[in-house]
Amino acid sequence: MRKVVASEYMALDGGMEAPENWVGQFWNEEHGKYARELLFASDALLIGRETYEGFAPAWSSRTAADDQPGEEGFVDRMNSLPKFVASRTLEEPLAWNATLIKGDVAEEVAKLKQQPGQDILIYGSGELVNTLMQHDLIDEYRIWLYPVVLGSGKRLFRDGSDTPVLRLTDTRTFSSGVVVLTYHPAGTEVEG
Repeated sequence: MRKVVASEYMALDGGMEAPENWVGQFWNEEHGKYARELLFASDALLIGRETYEGFAPAWSSRTAADDQPGEEGFVDRMNSLPKFVASRTLEEPLAWNATLIKGDVAEEVAKLKQQPGQDILIYGSGELVNTLMQHDLIDEYRIWLYPVVLGSGKRLFRDGSDTPVLRLTDTRTFSSGVVVLTYHPAGTEVEG
């Protein structure tokens, strides 16, 4: 069975809104290599409407020449992977090798998990992650914790949400001060 992996950029105060405004100052070759490994362990992207609307025009205009050191092949992989977009407002056809998830998103993601293949990777998409979290469909959380404080904005783990108990399974520290914390839902087996 495939795993759904949520890769989330988060500030020290839990904020995750508009990472394009605060992650760049920390990004380096270490980050690029790690991001590449995560992307290449996946053979599909699962994203929400807002993430799709930001990513599709930005990524589809990039070429292999835009790869940063350590990220060789990243742009081509990002653009070629099938994308599944969860939205109640978008209509088909979608661009950027994307398919609209129609109907019950939890049910459709459960079906995707049953198909053969590699991991299904989620970037950002907080609303989608919260929905899937409520249905126990997230198998792994990769929280990229950045040494910044936003002071406001959207949070991954929201007030009133039934946040699952998570178990820390790995920690990766970068020279920039960014730490990636890998969590699995408590009570699940971690493949080694």
